Amino acid sequence: MAKGRELKGRIRSVENTRKITRTMEMVATSKMKRAQDRVVAARPYAQALSDVISSLYSPDLAERFPLLRQPVKPERVALVLLTSNRGLAGAFNANLIKEARARITELEGRGVKVDVHVVGKKGLGYFKYVGRALATQRTEITDRPTAADAAEIVEQLMVDYVAGRLDGVYVVYSKFNSVLNTPPTTDQVLPVTPPSKKDGASAQRDYLLFPSGEAILSELLPSYVRNAVYRALVETVAGEQAARRTAMKNATDNAGDMLNVLRRTYNRARQAQITQEIAEIVGGAAALQG
Repeated sequence: MAKGRELKGRIRSVENTRKITRTMEMVATSKMKRAQDRVVAARPYAQALSDVISSLYSPDLAERFPLLRQPVKPERVALVLLTSNRGLAGAFNANLIKEARARITELEGRGVKVDVHVVGKKGLGYFKYVGRALATQRTEITDRPTAADAAEIVEQLMVDYVAGRLDGVYVVYSKFNSVLNTPPTTDQVLPVTPPSKKDGASAQRDYLLFPSGEAILSELLPSYVRNAVYRALVETVAGEQAARRTAMKNATDNAGDMLNVLRRTYNRARQAQITQEIAEIVGGAAALQG
């Protein structure tokens, strides 16, 4: 009955694994719901910022506000890659890294020097593996990112952009469209390009401005950039948890299918063993009677 004992051991092992993946699926579902709530809560403020800047913007302002400066020929840019600190999320991090590599290749192909900034252990591990030097790296941001986290990531980049040391800032993140649709996306956050009316901004509004439109823009533009990075952080967290939930659900379902196969195999082996034992008993009895 060695085969039967081996099968029973495998069944116990798969059952334990299924309990773990099922628990991880439930945890990821709970975290995803909270992350999704943060994504939804961040959108009205972002839309309001976008509407105000779009209404106040005029081409001549680019001469007075460095964050609106549009470089004629970019020479150096920063690319911020957002990944997770943990795995078990399917191809989530691999897809983000693939998107970052594609953007780096595209920019460097145009003769632009790219400074890579990485958030998350998974992205950091990849670039260490390929031997690419990083401008900055962060692994302390949790699955509950804050506005302060976003400010820490982008503050120095804004200073460098204003000083002319950078000609652009890109963020690679997971855009949370729905639980099943979280594609890796690249957004350019600097220079600030206010959305046009055709891009979905609301109709022109008549604002009462105090102390002045210029004073308001000087405060709003940095806030707009910080908020863009904050949204990228919360959407990436939501995408990570959605990917982990899907991966753990698939693992749980696969474990269930494997258990069904192992149990059928065990039952057939056990039935064959019982049949053999009965045949041996009947043969022995017949031999005694003879």
